[in-house]
Amino acid sequence: MPTDRLQNARDRYDVIVIGAGLAGLTAANTLARAGHAVLLLEQHSKLGGLATWFKRRGGHVFDVSLHGFPVGMIKSCRRYWNREIADSIVPLKQIRFDNPMFSLSTTFDRQDFTRLLIERFRVPTETVEEFFDAARKMNFYDDQTTTTGDLFERFFPGRQDIVRLLMEPITYANGSTLEDPALTYGIVFSNFMSKGVYTFQGGTDRLIGLMAEEMARNGVDARTSCNVERIHVAGRRVSGIQVNGRSIKTRAIVSNANLKGTIFNLVGEGHWDRDFLEQARAVRLNNSSTQVYMGLREGEMIDENCGDLLFSSTAPAFRTELLLSRDVTSRTYSFYYPRTRPGQNRCFVVASTNANYRDWAELSRDDYQDAKRALIHTTLEAAEKYVPGIREKLDWVEAATPLTFERYTKHLLGASFGTKFEGLAVSRGLHEQIAGLYHAGSVGIIMSGWLGAVNYGVIVANDVDAFLMNNASQTTADNPGKMEDG
Repeated sequence: MPTDRLQNARDRYDVIVIGAGLAGLTAANTLARAGHAVLLLEQHSKLGGLATWFKRRGGHVFDVSLHGFPVGMIKSCRRYWNREIADSIVPLKQIRFDNPMFSLSTTFDRQDFTRLLIERFRVPTETVEEFFDAARKMNFYDDQTTTTGDLFERFFPGRQDIVRLLMEPITYANGSTLEDPALTYGIVFSNFMSKGVYTFQGGTDRLIGLMAEEMARNGVDARTSCNVERIHVAGRRVSGIQVNGRSIKTRAIVSNANLKGTIFNLVGEGHWDRDFLEQARAVRLNNSSTQVYMGLREGEMIDENCGDLLFSSTAPAFRTELLLSRDVTSRTYSFYYPRTRPGQNRCFVVASTNANYRDWAELSRDDYQDAKRALIHTTLEAAEKYVPGIREKLDWVEAATPLTFERYTKHLLGASFGTKFEGLAVSRGLHEQIAGLYHAGSVGIIMSGWLGAVNYGVIVANDVDAFLMNNASQTTADNPGKMEDG
């Protein structure tokens, strides 16, 4: 008989969280700490969403999503998770750029970027300081008509080399383009410029394991392989969900699923105002990704002069359409040394590119497999420049495409970075349409990435906590320990 993934689950909870990405995990943990009975449901076989990993024979453990986030992750994890998680966050030592315009290494913080812009790119000191100050002061309420391209043209007119230096890493991190609102760039860029780029030592499997342990201590009922088919709504208020064919009641729901999937698939069009539906339809999904995972044989080392992150391109200039093309000219390499996973004598390389979903989804089955093989082949050719003889050093290589991300996350169009900026207002507006329904996920660019997801999970958890407190007359339980089925 198939395993009952909902065995011993209650019939009613204070809150149900749909999806166990970093925003969903953090929301669930925060709400459980506040004393609410929380059920966390993840359709995949393990927690983490895009913050995930997979294992392959020979001892290979590959981390999937980008392991580079601002220093603010330490504070957020210490406050909303625990000290062990926060203390495992360490700085990346070297970020490299290699393209036809320039090759350089940096610590990727304001001090070093200031030095580079003044000494190498010959920008006046006053201009550099004014640019950093302008980016740092940006916030959600700023003028949204000014684009990132406008921002660069204001401070660095005609300097495509500077645009490339400032833009390529952020595009890789969250799918930003020059046409997006400047505030989305300024907020994310300033976060990184604070003290550089950080990562989690020990790998994503250790991180998610520690988070799962913390949630268990706080009373979260976390279930995997549980596919939520429907959100039940009665009288413009959430009443429960259907998961694996079973109905479970709740007072509030946090969806960490794709925003448009939540609105149109889980809830359905009949429960929203017409104007809100039109606003939701207009939300643009961000782009997807491809990745090639390369595992070196045990004992085969990579020269750490390769850096931790390498933004590599053969394109003559920065152009968004080139970053998304299947004719790959730009790749970001994440190098994993033994220090990344203490106790392992192995090196790994993950080469990532931004990608268009339809470029892969519209291929025939045979063409799709051919395209994956070609992606691996061209990536190994390009990597040879940085890791000579890499083909002979490998004992595992495979590729992931937008269809891979769609399959495992159920994100529409395999979106790796959620939505464009307009998605944030829609995400924040769900509870105004349906009482008790909230969304926490990668939206609006500024809520993308690991830090953005964690912080958004906290913001939404606080909203849900206030909603439950203000609607205490409908309390299903004083606390998880007193919850009774029925």
